[in-house]
Amino acid sequence: MKNEFGRLKRKIIGQIIFILVIATVVGYLINIAILDGILQAPFADTFIAFCENVLQLDYFAAQNAYNILFRQNKPLWLAIGFIILLLITFYIALSRFTHYFNQISTSISMLSDESDKEIQLPDELEFLERKLNNVKYILEKREKDAQEAEQRKNDLVVYLAHDIKTPLTSIIGYLSLLDEAKDMPIKQKEKYVEITLEKSYRLEQLINEFFEITRFNLQSIILEKDLIPVNYMLMQVVDEFYPLLAPKGQKAIVNIDSEIKIYVDGNKLARVFNNILKNAIAYSDTKSTIEINAKSVNHQTFISFTNTGKTIPAEKLNMIFEKFYRLDSARSTQTGGAGLGLAISNEIVKAHGGTITATSKDEKTIFTVIIPNNS
Repeated sequence: MKNEFGRLKRKIIGQIIFILVIATVVGYLINIAILDGILQAPFADTFIAFCENVLQLDYFAAQNAYNILFRQNKPLWLAIGFIILLLITFYIALSRFTHYFNQISTSISMLSDESDKEIQLPDELEFLERKLNNVKYILEKREKDAQEAEQRKNDLVVYLAHDIKTPLTSIIGYLSLLDEAKDMPIKQKEKYVEITLEKSYRLEQLINEFFEITRFNLQSIILEKDLIPVNYMLMQVVDEFYPLLAPKGQKAIVNIDSEIKIYVDGNKLARVFNNILKNAIAYSDTKSTIEINAKSVNHQTFISFTNTGKTIPAEKLNMIFEKFYRLDSARSTQTGGAGLGLAISNEIVKAHGGTITATSKDEKTIFTVIIPNNS
């Protein structure tokens, strides 16, 4: 932008110099024409007639006044004409600059007032017009994204608050039955206790969702790095998810050709893999296999999670790493999370200097995490 303003300044200065030269030449020619050229006689006659009629001078006195004022002071009148031209040129230049500043001020006001109209500036300020319109677009997009995120967050909090009532009502109900029926049969009592415990776990999960929202908004990610074997970490993650895989007849297999070690925060990266695998299990077909592959190429480690299931539409795939976005809006919080898992994963991977992407085609969805080996 500095170069653009420099070019604009040089252009305006060039225009001012051109106007000044033309005005000087024209002014000089007019002065010569009045004092010595074709306009001399008409101008002299007019001046003498003015002196005779208005100032009541005789013809010879009026002619003598003309000679003293004009013919004997040609350089002075040329200088006066040149000064007048300078003032006119300065006024034109100042008006031009003032016009530009007014246009820019109006455009900035449109930005601050969040006007829907597109910013328009003179052709000379086209570069600034493009930049201001780009800033306007970015601000509008940020505001829209913030509003959508806030709305999703508010909706989610409402859903969670509503869902908390369900297990809490059940817990109170079953505990009331246990309290009222002191002589309840052992088997029935065990059943009620089991249900109450299950509902308590669900209530704890929902409360944790609330804390997760708060932590994600307030905390910054601080890494505590160490050299971690990728194969061991992935095998451990898979083992921990066996209780979720078994009921649907699903399997998760890890394929790594050689031992790979990366310098990362093990706990936080394990959380990334947990979130991705949990998502893959939730959206995989029954009795399907989730493949986890890892390889090191050009000082980068690629870890991919491939699952078979319904293809994710492109428009949803682009939003999958946004906070509070849930892939299946029809899911209640009973089956879905807060929509923070993949967003948090994205932030953790970024903190390591890496990237996380997702592709979905022909009922195959692949999440790929890329971590620099020296991160």
